[in-house]
Amino acid sequence: MPLLFPTSSIYRRAAGRLHKSLRRAISTSTPEEWDVVIVGGGPAGLALASALGSSQLVRESLRVALVEASDLSKVHGWIPAAGTFSNRASSLTHKSQTFLKDIRAWDHVEEERTWPMQDMQVWDGVSDARIEFSGSLLGLGSPVQGIARMTENLNLQRGLLRHLEGIPEVQILDRAKVQTIDRAEGDWPLVHLDNGRVLRSRLLVGADGFNSPVRSFAKISSYGWAYDTQAIVATMFHPPRGAFIGPNTTAFQRFLPTGPIAFLPLSPIASSLVWSTKPPLATALIASGAVVMSNMINAAFRLPDVSMRYLNRVILDAHASGTPVTAAQIQAEIAWREQSHGIDETSAYASAFIDAMKEGIPPSNAELLPPLVTSLQPGTVASFPLRFNHTDSYLGEGRGDRTVLVGDAAHTVHPLAGQGLNLGLADVECLSRCIQNALLQGGDVGSRTALLPYGQERYFENHKIMSVMDKLHKLYSTSFEPVVWARSVGLEVVNEFDSLKAALMMEASGKGLNGASVWDVAAKGVESLASATDAARVVRTGVAGMFGAALQGVLKKAGNSLSSQNKQ
Repeated sequence: MPLLFPTSSIYRRAAGRLHKSLRRAISTSTPEEWDVVIVGGGPAGLALASALGSSQLVRESLRVALVEASDLSKVHGWIPAAGTFSNRASSLTHKSQTFLKDIRAWDHVEEERTWPMQDMQVWDGVSDARIEFSGSLLGLGSPVQGIARMTENLNLQRGLLRHLEGIPEVQILDRAKVQTIDRAEGDWPLVHLDNGRVLRSRLLVGADGFNSPVRSFAKISSYGWAYDTQAIVATMFHPPRGAFIGPNTTAFQRFLPTGPIAFLPLSPIASSLVWSTKPPLATALIASGAVVMSNMINAAFRLPDVSMRYLNRVILDAHASGTPVTAAQIQAEIAWREQSHGIDETSAYASAFIDAMKEGIPPSNAELLPPLVTSLQPGTVASFPLRFNHTDSYLGEGRGDRTVLVGDAAHTVHPLAGQGLNLGLADVECLSRCIQNALLQGGDVGSRTALLPYGQERYFENHKIMSVMDKLHKLYSTSFEPVVWARSVGLEVVNEFDSLKAALMMEASGKGLNGASVWDVAAKGVESLASATDAARVVRTGVAGMFGAALQGVLKKAGNSLSSQNKQ
């Protein structure tokens, strides 16, 4: 009798394994037929499912399924505590917002958790050369519009899931991990899930991120590199800006040699941090605790580069010793550095012992700097590595045909301009349009003929923006004086030309330009400036002449584009 229970338990487990094996064998021999299978339940995958589901033609003609390994009910049921925010937030351009509104998904996004970005302050952390972007240049200065709109990624995903709730024709298969993808000769792709189901798909879409199983199946190669930087993200709390400065609708970004630090508005008293810095420093900053990090964030937007390098060494040495620096110690260090630079304690550039909650008339130049951080939301401090990666193609060929990649499965970019999510949504808009066009023409949605326009349109557009972001990152990662001089002159000169700034903002906000994209112009200008890293060339030809010629071309092209648009 003592052996009966263990033996029965063994038999039950064996029977369960046998049942699972039989179920898998049966399902493998009878795959389910689908027209479109989307792998990946992130923003890009959900947006594509929503875009297809919003089309009556697609609903009547195609069977669409979305596969996601995680439990999407957690995203659907996401209810954050009042006054708190997720640490992953993105700026949605007008183009992205228009797309989401057109497919009727924006109606399900909690708009109270979105926030307008009306202005931008961007400056060089070494020279303090600055460029200011204002939504008023494009007539976007109202509290409703702005240059872009900030939202938490979870808010967008939840809205897309709520939208899909009303589209039963699109089936969501979550808690189902892709185990393998294969195909018989001349057949459609077969997606084997860990629950025993097998999906046979006319078109297989990879929206499954950087480590994409769909990309591996299609054997689409890629090129890229890991940056020697780590991104720190967090939700920051601070006092409201006050009537004398205006609402918290300005984004601030300072380019430090260790990487850019960005302060992005989320509400009157909360903002999102994206700080790209060296991996050892990122580790030491996080280990130092929230109070020390808050002090370092305030200093990173205010102190000269020489003092930031000193403070970084203090943080690194303390971490290496096993005794992280205390809040009192870092405040004393910051106060001493401020005194050494002659920063008055009432100045907007002072942060060591200032009472951030003090009301009254703000000091001079307060509008040029973000509000002082008073605390970080618990549980929001995190970090992740940054990389550049671009696939050689977005379409599979040979045994990998009938596959297509969107979003991070196709490209990953440095977050310094906040364009990653917008690029993915632009991919989705284009692909859904190509699928609908194929249906209208009676074509095969998985054929290369139907998908080729997607690859032709999106690859070049993504490549241009990715190249500019990569060059900007490299250009601002040096303290080499001739390069600092060249980029500073460039920034200050561009800041004097409202027409050129308007052109840049039109592209960044998704308004676009007629004719050549302004990113073409920006790419050429950045390439010219980046070449200044060759010291011999700087000495031989002179940076001023080189930059002057590049700037003339930039202004001419941007001016022509704006004139053309104004005439239409």
